[in-house]
Amino acid sequence: MHVGVDIGGTFTDLVMQRDGRLHIHKLLTTPDNPARAMIAGLEALISGASLDGLSALERIAHGTTIATNAILERKGARIAFLTTQGFRDLLFIGRQNRPDLYALVPQLPPPLVPRSLCYDVPERLDHTGAVVEALDLAALDRVLDDLVAQSQTQPIEAVAICFLFSYVNPAHERAVRDRIVERGICEAWQVVLSSDVLPEFREYERASTVVLDAYVRPVISRYFAHLENQLPASTALRIMKSDGGLISVERARTQAVQTALSGPAAGVIGAFHVAQLAGYDHIITLDIGGTSTDVALCPGDLVRRPESQIGDLPLRIRLLDIETIGAGGGSLARVDAGGALRVGPESAGAMPGPVIYDRGGAQITVSDANALLGRLDADHFLQGQ
Repeated sequence: MHVGVDIGGTFTDLVMQRDGRLHIHKLLTTPDNPARAMIAGLEALISGASLDGLSALERIAHGTTIATNAILERKGARIAFLTTQGFRDLLFIGRQNRPDLYALVPQLPPPLVPRSLCYDVPERLDHTGAVVEALDLAALDRVLDDLVAQSQTQPIEAVAICFLFSYVNPAHERAVRDRIVERGICEAWQVVLSSDVLPEFREYERASTVVLDAYVRPVISRYFAHLENQLPASTALRIMKSDGGLISVERARTQAVQTALSGPAAGVIGAFHVAQLAGYDHIITLDIGGTSTDVALCPGDLVRRPESQIGDLPLRIRLLDIETIGAGGGSLARVDAGGALRVGPESAGAMPGPVIYDRGGAQITVSDANALLGRLDADHFLQGQ
């Protein structure tokens, strides 16, 4: 049996193919541990198809918005950032591009790493990878001493490293990783190197991408561990990448940023396939979830590009051309200090959810507005549940 699973911030959707027929199931996501909803959904599918346990599942293709939502809602891991001496503020300076041409005081998104956890280390390579200044291990140890001290109040779950010209010569980045592991600050998989994630020039985009990877890697790893503990060893679990491909759980753990648009990618591929079956290949897809809304243009084929933005932060990986905004059915509405209506990116999620779910939600969401306007039918919503 082959099963497809999509876990969003509010709902978990499953579809199983058996004997030429599709069996579907939908249930609320369990935010404390999304794996619980997935396992419950799989068991419901198995029971409905009169199959003998989860061992009947041969292959699961899984699209997830775990990384997407962690970035949009800024609920990822607490991480540190190490870079070449003199470039400590790389994430704060970014590019001089103006996001809003007519804003007199443009507001740039704050980095995912606070300045107190950004460090510069004496070392320097030239554009050929030759060593201009050797890595100062004594200075590195002082940086790591401060990391250890800061970990006493709240653990640091991952470290992102981005040195200048490391894409030509990764020796210094690897030496720092070895030192971090040697001192027991993090395990090797928790140290993310720009020379592994994005070995190419443009230091700001490279730094942003490696920070995004470190930010979601612990979150993704914990989630996959829960899944693997409950799925039979005989079931092949594959994770959807942002470009529409599939990778193993092992690769997804060490390439977490590749899943940044995992769920939206699956939606675009499915929508385009259905449109083609209906005789259309020039379409716009619209995927409104609980936390985010994703839009993609397919002018005769799926479009992929080498970079994007998520939460207004540069993300340089190969991905489907999808625009994502932090506004979905569960997005919270509020009136700002100037009296303007704002929606998202914070979401009510599945717990407590919108007010209309009657699960303790007290803040108005987009779904509440749609229910008040008669656009949601309680008798047919979530299979009448």
